[in-house]
Amino acid sequence: MSHEQLTALAESAEAEFMYQYESNVPPSTASALGITTSRIGGGVAMSMRHDPTGYWSKALGFGFDEPVTDDLIGRVLDFYRSEGSKGAVIQIAPSVLPPNWPEIARTHGLQPGGHIAKLGAPIEAVVPAGETRLRIEPVGAGDARMWASAILKAFGMPEEGIAEMLVASVGHPHFRPYAAWEGDQIIGGGNLYVHGEVGSLNTGSTLPDHRNRGAQSALIAARAKEAASAGCRWLVAETGQPSDGESNPSLNNMLRAGLQQLYTRQNWIWRPGDTS
Repeated sequence: MSHEQLTALAESAEAEFMYQYESNVPPSTASALGITTSRIGGGVAMSMRHDPTGYWSKALGFGFDEPVTDDLIGRVLDFYRSEGSKGAVIQIAPSVLPPNWPEIARTHGLQPGGHIAKLGAPIEAVVPAGETRLRIEPVGAGDARMWASAILKAFGMPEEGIAEMLVASVGHPHFRPYAAWEGDQIIGGGNLYVHGEVGSLNTGSTLPDHRNRGAQSALIAARAKEAASAGCRWLVAETGQPSDGESNPSLNNMLRAGLQQLYTRQNWIWRPGDTS
């Protein structure tokens, strides 16, 4: 598979799991958080007007069904304006940005934000890295709330509303949630989204007091095995790209497991009124 093809698969898998997270919440949660989702130009846009984290309003997956143009970005931002969004993050793979992207960004008031490391590997290249005494198991309906709570606490996110969104992924036909247990307590977790021949790792986190015990490496291995059983040929993931001289343990865990960095993607930040 060419790098361009893998990029398209990796971006579409991420776009789809984000869309499914926010589209499948209970109606009461969607109303309380102000969630609206839309498919635009081959990509997806999600708005959460009452997002307590500033994370969930984002648009991505563009540049493959139709090119990235001034018109496309205008349509995406019109969606956010119509929803009364306080801001959004636009994420576009560097290989599909047009030559006039700086002009497009300037016209629409998009400001550069942080960078995301996008990773991928053939499924057979992802192998267990290290050992753990923690128990790694799939998450069932009865443990869904404890799993969601542990993940959000580990990320430093509030549980109200957001936990219901994660819980709704348990039992979804394309999500495969896993937890790391110590005794009867979930101390970490992660999810897998099966998107055709691609398995996409997401929401991996461990409670601070239980880190450096191999939970995430074991969760990566368990989800890779699950992806292979589901017929996936590739495993992809994304995490924050550390600044020079700094380290991201999540990125290190993925690299140790056999994932390779495919590219670095720039976040572009939009806020109402930030147009030229």
